[in-house]
Amino acid sequence: IVHAHFGLTAWPAVLARLGPVVVTLHGNDLLVRRSYLATRAVLPFTALTAAVSREFSANLPGAGTKRRVAVLPVGIDLHRFRPIPRAEARERLGLDPAGPYLLFPHHPSRPLKRYDRAVEAAGDVPLLTLGNVPPDEVPYWINAANAVLVPSAEEGFGLSVIEALACGVPAFGTPVGIHPVALHGIEGAYCAPWDRDAWRAALRPHLEASDPRVDGRARAQLFSADAMAARVVEAWHDLLAA
Repeated sequence: IVHAHFGLTAWPAVLARLGPVVVTLHGNDLLVRRSYLATRAVLPFTALTAAVSREFSANLPGAGTKRRVAVLPVGIDLHRFRPIPRAEARERLGLDPAGPYLLFPHHPSRPLKRYDRAVEAAGDVPLLTLGNVPPDEVPYWINAANAVLVPSAEEGFGLSVIEALACGVPAFGTPVGIHPVALHGIEGAYCAPWDRDAWRAALRPHLEASDPRVDGRARAQLFSADAMAARVVEAWHDLLAA
C-alpha cells in the first residue's frame, strides 16, 4: 500500500504503480479550488479515500453513500505537547513573565484561519503567532499563552486545539472541524460561533488569572499519534482483506 497525504501527492503515488493507493485529505486539497480540482481528478484511481474528520469528509460528493470515505485523523505527539511551567516557557522565549499573552497558532497569512478575528478578540492584549516558529519550539509558545485562539472559518481537522489541551492551556475555537468534539465539556475551553464580544467575555477570566490552565490532557490522549496510527493500520488491513 502507498499512503499519500494531501490530494496533490496522490498523483505521483498513483503514477508510480507500486500498489494500491490510499490518500488522506487534510484541508486545502478540498477547500481551495485549484487543489480541489486536481484532487477530485485523482480520486477514481485510488483504492481508498480518507478525510481527517467526518465533517470535512462532507466536502467530497457522495461521501458515505456513493463513496466510501475513511476518517483517519492525524494525531499529536503527547511527549512533545505537554504542560510546561508558564514562567519557564516565557523565560525561554524572552516574554514578560507577568503577561498576559494570547496565541494565534498559525501564520497570519492563512485566510481560512482568520487572523483578523483573533486580533479583534485580543484587543489590547499582545497576540503571539506561529509564523516561522521551529516545530520543537511550538509547545513553549503554547504554554507561554493565557489562551490559544483558533477562530477559523473552516477546518479540515483542527490539531491546534488538541495541542493546546495536551499542554493544559485554554483553547478557544469556532465550531468547525474537530473543535466541538475536542472542546466539549472541558471547563475553561470555549467553542462557539465567532462573536467578538462573546469571545472577549469568555477570555477575560483567563487574562486576569496568573496561570490559567485546563484539564485537557485526557481529551488530547484520544487523539494521540499512537491511537491515530492504529486506526490507519486497521484501515490498511481492511483494504487488503477486501
